[in-house]
Amino acid sequence: MLSPTQFAKKYPHADAAYAGVKSVIPQSEWLLHAPHVEAIHALKRERNAVILAHNYQTPEIFHGVADICGDSLALARRAVDTDADVIVLAGVHFMAETAKLLNPDKIVLIPHERAGCSLAESITAADVRRLRQQYPGVPVVTYVNTSAEVKAESDICCTSGNAVEVVESLGVDRVLFLPDEYLAAYVAGQTNVEIIPWHGHCEVHERFTASELQQYREGFDELTIIAHPECPPEVLDEADFVGSTAQMQDFVLTKRPKRVLMVTECSMSDNVAAGVADVEFVRPCSLCPHMKRITLANIQRALETLQPRVEIDPDIAVKARRAVERMLAISGTKIAA
Repeated sequence: MLSPTQFAKKYPHADAAYAGVKSVIPQSEWLLHAPHVEAIHALKRERNAVILAHNYQTPEIFHGVADICGDSLALARRAVDTDADVIVLAGVHFMAETAKLLNPDKIVLIPHERAGCSLAESITAADVRRLRQQYPGVPVVTYVNTSAEVKAESDICCTSGNAVEVVESLGVDRVLFLPDEYLAAYVAGQTNVEIIPWHGHCEVHERFTASELQQYREGFDELTIIAHPECPPEVLDEADFVGSTAQMQDFVLTKRPKRVLMVTECSMSDNVAAGVADVEFVRPCSLCPHMKRITLANIQRALETLQPRVEIDPDIAVKARRAVERMLAISGTKIAA
């Protein structure tokens, strides 16, 4: 057993990172993570690599090795700015594809090839083409939680944080909004633009129910409920605040509710809780099995082998990149030529 001084000397990065996660990760568990954390930091220097981590990653990844953290929009924006040679996407496959679209000349790694997304798998490029035939001339707004092939068939992409802004930027009376039915319903309630939805769902967010949240309210005094717009409408009706993962995090950091329930993926609560000791978190756990395929061990292996790499057919990439660029242009993010 290493003394604290010996541990700090052997694992300086892990020792420094533990201060930020000790409220959510027991020290005995952190001891198992430390060798991976240290090895990953060394490999990042060696490979000139950067790790982008989604808010749903576990705390040892989010706080221990990630260089850039955030929701889908934040990761897309920051991916544009990196001067690293290698990008490791600690998230799911569509996020890694987006990073590759914006950085075609860089090596982009996804630590586990099966880190997919039920929502992204709910629609295909052929589905979008059929919708265009059914609704000629109606613009297609596609959530970033989709494959590059689907993005390539779209006019513009959006995230949960900027969906309303993207829809209204088109200046039209109606749009096709794909693929999340619940996010489409939420957007429809925020705009006068007619929203034509697809019937896709996120397997994490569709599990929550209004009755479940009502039971939590009965069991906990002064409970603030904040929810992601991928949840069913009746769940959003029970929430005190609805927003993207970044907006949910900002809400907690600025409002500092006494007791909060975050209706989204489990690790989000852990990652936010690590920085707000004065807020009590009630956790109705709903894990994303795909996000949880990413581990410190396979991040380390990806950096060692520079595999698995994300590659996109050049013809698809050109069209898909255009849809993502249009989204980012609305927020003022500049894309390199």
